[in-house]
Order: sequence, then structure tokens, then C-alpha cells
Amino acid sequence: MKRGRKTNEANSSSSEDITEKESKRHKIVEKKTTVVQSPDWANLLQDIILQVFQYLPLLDRAHASQVCRSWNQVFHMPDLWRCFEFELNQPATSNLRTTHPELIKQIIKRHSNHLQYVSFKVVDSSKESAEAACDILSQLVNCSLKTLGLISTARPSFMDLPKSHFISALTVVFVNSKSLSSLKIDDTPVDDPSLKVLVANNSDTLKLLKMSSCPHVSPAGILCVADQCHGLRELALNYHLLSDELLLALSSEKHVRLEHLRIDVVSENPGQTQFHTIQKSSWDAFIKHSPKVNLVMYFFLYEEEFDPFFRYEIPVTHLYFGRSVSKDVLGRVGMTCPRLVELVVCANGLRPLDEELICIAERCKYLSAVGLGECEVSCSAFVEFVKMCGGRLSQLSIMEEVLIPDQKYSLEQIHWEVSKHLGRVWFPDMMPTW
Repeated sequence: MKRGRKTNEANSSSSEDITEKESKRHKIVEKKTTVVQSPDWANLLQDIILQVFQYLPLLDRAHASQVCRSWNQVFHMPDLWRCFEFELNQPATSNLRTTHPELIKQIIKRHSNHLQYVSFKVVDSSKESAEAACDILSQLVNCSLKTLGLISTARPSFMDLPKSHFISALTVVFVNSKSLSSLKIDDTPVDDPSLKVLVANNSDTLKLLKMSSCPHVSPAGILCVADQCHGLRELALNYHLLSDELLLALSSEKHVRLEHLRIDVVSENPGQTQFHTIQKSSWDAFIKHSPKVNLVMYFFLYEEEFDPFFRYEIPVTHLYFGRSVSKDVLGRVGMTCPRLVELVVCANGLRPLDEELICIAERCKYLSAVGLGECEVSCSAFVEFVKMCGGRLSQLSIMEEVLIPDQKYSLEQIHWEVSKHLGRVWFPDMMPTW
């Protein structure tokens, strides 16, 4: 009896061990099954397709969306419609690329609330294309744009529109966006009241404003922007909008340090434009507040219109002369622009710039890029200029045709001498033959 009881106990113990082992085995199998079943392959595949679609041009993306329902769903995912460029022209009169009207309808219907980074490129000069851009803008009532650019590659498109029509469409975006950080509206009829709407709704977020050639904006209008948009870091405007008050507003304690200021000094009719003078004290306050700012100035003036400029020190860093400029003006540049980093001169007439270049090399200690167009200079003076600037000249461009050989250097010798002082191989540019 005892023996039988021991046997039964052994069997019972053995049975319990088996049951326990089976239980452990099932748990391991369940765990493995859970690991195998965890990936959601459908979502994973959709993520991969989305990444591929982000690298495809729009037309290829549209064709791919017709492959299957899953790909079509990816085609309409919000991530693919945050950034879009509308290209507008009249197909009846132009062969240039344009955004298809049906696609525009789809975007407005299904993706207007997804758009964040938008530009409108009018690629012809037609009034109809500019009107089409305004019609799209006026329908973006559910948008929350962060950047907006209105680009007219062939002027004057937007300027041909009735001012009220353009302003009405633009203010729709200003009122509804609330988080606009970048606005590029060159060559448009934007005006002071519309800028007030911009400020009222986006003053806390606006960081970049580019609005050259906007004749309906006054100095008071741009001053309103500077007074209220304390986060503004980049600004581009015409010289007639620049004032002492504007520079002081940009220099206030509340305002962040400006990183980039571009000023276009443009004259369409020689002798008919009166240019004011900015006080040195205003420039001093501005540069004290924003010591690392890039001050870029483009000059498109006639010779007799330069009198108000370069009379005292100005903190310009990048200077471009788009028309012929006199020796006298270039001489004043060397005396008044100590922060100059880049200098490009289109032309200066037929008098060599030897003394002027030497003066610029002596006084502009940060100069690292120079481009000289139709500007004659002797080979000796040019070599001396390069020697004084040294290896910091990362860009140096001058046409061989304007270099004047002298007793010290011929055209064959100059590239060796210049290369030696630059620390790299250099050759003068050649005049195109076409």
C-alpha cells in the first residue's frame, strides 16, 4: 500500500511538472506570436510610399497615385501638401509650364487647410495670370500659412490689377493665417492699410518681409511694421522707405537683432528723383544694436544722383553698382565703408581705377569678394590690390579685356602673380564671344 501510494505521488508530481512545462511552453509561443504579429505592415508600407512621394515631382506623383487605392490615399496625405508653388500663365499664348486648373480646384477643395509654405509664380506678364493668383488667394479662408511669396518673373503682372482687388485677396491671407513668418511681395500694389492688417494678425510671428518696388507703401507704413513686429530679422525695401525713424525703431531694446537688411536704391528717370540723406547717428544706433547685420545695397543710379551717398561712414557689407559709377564715388566707397565684404561694379567708364582699388584694399579689411565688369585697371595696380587683400579674397572676377599691361606685368604674367598672392590658381575672365 505504501509502495502504491508512493507511485501515485510520483505520478502526480510528474504530471504537475509536465503541466508546468506545457504552460511555460505556451507562454513562450504566445510571446513569439505577439512579436511576429506586432508590425502594422499596412501603415509601414504607407510610410515608405509617403517618403518616396516626397521626392517625386508633382506630375510623377499624380501618375503614381493612379496605381491603386492605397497610393491614391497617400497622394492626398496632408504632409505632401504643406508646401506648394502655383505656376500661372495663359496656355493659349504661352508654352511655359502652368499648374493645371483641375489640380488647383482639388487643392482648394481638399488641401487649403494643409497649405503652410506657398508661392505664386506668374511666369508671363499677363493681367489674367495675376488675377488667377488673386482668385486662389481669396479662397484660402481656411489656411494657416507660414510663408507666402508672390513672384512675377515678367513685370508688371500684379501692378496691372485694380489695387482694391489685389488688397482684398491679400488681406484674406493676412487675417486667416495668424502665424505668417515670411512674406515676399515685390512689385505689388500692397499699401499701408493692408500692412496694418498684416501687423494686427501676425506681429508675433513675422520674421522676414521683402517688399521692394511697392509704390503704394509709405515710410509710415513700413515704420508701423518695424514698431510692432519685434521679431523681424530680415527686411528688404526700396531706399525711399528708409528713414531715420525706421532705423531707430529697428534698434529699440524690444526689437530682436536684425540679421539682413537689403536696400534697393533705384532711379528710373535721371535727375527727377530726389534722394534724402540718412543721419550718421541713425546708422550708428542701428549697427550698435545689430553688430552682425548684413547690410546689402543695390545701386541703380545715374552718375549725377550719387551726391547724397558715401559722404560719411556707412555700415554696408555688400555693395552692388548696377550702372556705371564714377572714380569719385568709388574713391568715397573706400573711405566710408569699413565693413565692406563684397563689392561688385558693373562699369566705371574709361579711366583706370588704380588709386581707388588701392584705397579700398587699405581700408576695407573684411573684403573677401570682388567683381569688376567694364572697369579698367593697370596690371600693376591690380596685383598690388590682390597682394594687400591676400588669401581672404575667396571670389575675384575681372575680365582680361579691361586689364592694362604695363612695364611690370603683361597679361601673360598677371595670372601667375595673382595666383601666388591668392594661394590658388586664378585666371581673369574671358569676354563671351556670342
